[in-house]
Amino acid sequence: MSLKLPDFQYFGYEIKEWWERLGIRKWINQNPGIIIGITTASVLILLVIVIWQAIPKKTVKVEKVEKEWFYDLNTGKLFVAKIGQTPPIKAPSGPLPDGRPAGVRAYVFSYSYEPNEAQRFIGFLETVDPNAEKSVSEQVTSRADSSKQWRQGRLIRRVEDTKWVPADSKRGQLILKEVFHPNQSGQRARYCRPD
Repeated sequence: MSLKLPDFQYFGYEIKEWWERLGIRKWINQNPGIIIGITTASVLILLVIVIWQAIPKKTVKVEKVEKEWFYDLNTGKLFVAKIGQTPPIKAPSGPLPDGRPAGVRAYVFSYSYEPNEAQRFIGFLETVDPNAEKSVSEQVTSRADSSKQWRQGRLIRRVEDTKWVPADSKRGQLILKEVFHPNQSGQRARYCRPD
């Protein structure tokens, strides 16, 4: 059984006859103003699209955060310092009575999207455990670490506490859970960047 292909020999004649039956050519000849209008509008739309595509788009600038919050243990006030410093760092008030630097990292939060100073609160303070290995201390500055690595070699406390606890201890985990637990309205605390 052979496959028989359709005969396309007369297909062109059928299209020509169909075109003539529509009377498009006759209508175009009788309405040149409409055709000129449609052509002009099409050219203008095409021109607008080409110009719009040629105009360079505004690039979104990603703000690079170069500062973070620190807390002065002498004065009990926040201050801003360059990002990436391993606490404790030099504080505006000078060293602690024992000679150590008085600046520790502060994690400042708010329940508002654009908080004012009164709406911000310090969730916890952080410093490096002086007894931790040097390699662990160096990991503290890396933001790409997992949460487990983040907790190693770090001491944290609430502002009102006097004792530092390891971040990976039960007490440290309790402090972190309190900060990230939703408030009475069900809102979660958001980290506030320094202005």
